[in-house]
Amino acid sequence: MEPAFDTLADPTRRRILDHLRDGERSVSELVVALAVSQPAVSKHLRVLREAGFVSVRVSAQQRIYALDMEPLRAVDEWLAPYRQLWATHLDALERYLDDKEQS
Repeated sequence: MEPAFDTLADPTRRRILDHLRDGERSVSELVVALAVSQPAVSKHLRVLREAGFVSVRVSAQQRIYALDMEPLRAVDEWLAPYRQLWATHLDALERYLDDKEQS
């Protein structure tokens, strides 16, 4: 799981994934949306592609990138027990506050 988190640790890569949530994007579209240089976007896309978070296809002279959900599902599965832990604590806090309010 560490390589996935290493990949997702970078804010620019997370922003790229955010833009790809809405559908495929070309490198030039991502450059404009992110206001980051083309070489920097390409570097981040390479890291995301190598980690399996995005796929690429060629259309004429453009490279079109799309989100690949499988690595994100793996991250989601890893995070599930932690979400449950937070939910349990928040439920306990809610009960405590309700009890305090009724007292």
